[in-house]
Amino acid sequence: MGLKHDDGWSMPTDDSFYPPLPAIYKNVSFQYVFFYADPTAVQKFLPSPLKAAEDGLCVGAGMAVPVCINYGPFEESFIVLKCHFRNQTGFYCSHVFHNGPAGIAAGREIYGTPKIYAELKVSKSDQSMATKTSLGGVPVLNIDSTMNTIPLNKQMPSLNPSWRLKIIPKADGPGPAIKQLIDCSKTTQNLEIYDIATGHGKITFGASPQCDLTKLSPLAYGNAFYVKCSYIESYAQIAYDYLGDDT
Repeated sequence: MGLKHDDGWSMPTDDSFYPPLPAIYKNVSFQYVFFYADPTAVQKFLPSPLKAAEDGLCVGAGMAVPVCINYGPFEESFIVLKCHFRNQTGFYCSHVFHNGPAGIAAGREIYGTPKIYAELKVSKSDQSMATKTSLGGVPVLNIDSTMNTIPLNKQMPSLNPSWRLKIIPKADGPGPAIKQLIDCSKTTQNLEIYDIATGHGKITFGASPQCDLTKLSPLAYGNAFYVKCSYIESYAQIAYDYLGDDT
């Protein structure tokens, strides 16, 4: 018998491009640099009904994944923007640059993660970490950080709620067949932190014909963080269905 009416994960159905959740990640190195941008500029990267936070807080992050059971090894960089949705304050993920094709398909199709195939180089030496991101050879996002202290509480500020916009277009005309605001706050499970440190960092944005993030250029900086960890990534939640919920 072929695929049952209510079954299916991804295409092709007899040999899915990526396996079902959960996804297992091991010994992942993250760097986070908190910075402040013009809230008016932040708003331009947010979908309605999200509203930019008054302080313009943003985070640029890089990550190196040596082992992912589901998608293979990859490197990634991303931007999240502090914002308001109804009575909540959280962070919206506007751009993710990624160099692994299976991870791009899974991220986009499952969560709506805005993944873009890019050239990435993530390096760590002693207390420093750097993530260099280019599109077609043009630098669009560089993240540099130096760590020097260990937080007493072994934590960094929460980036939850963690929102993403999932859009799947119609096949029979313009417009979305699915349009949902996804909350990924609970996707990370079984988190094991091996190392964490704080320090300072720098974000440099560039512009290519495909992507221009220069409007988010930092006006000031907050702390930077380094985290090494393993975790399992599972299902998210639908926070708002644009095609089904009332505004």
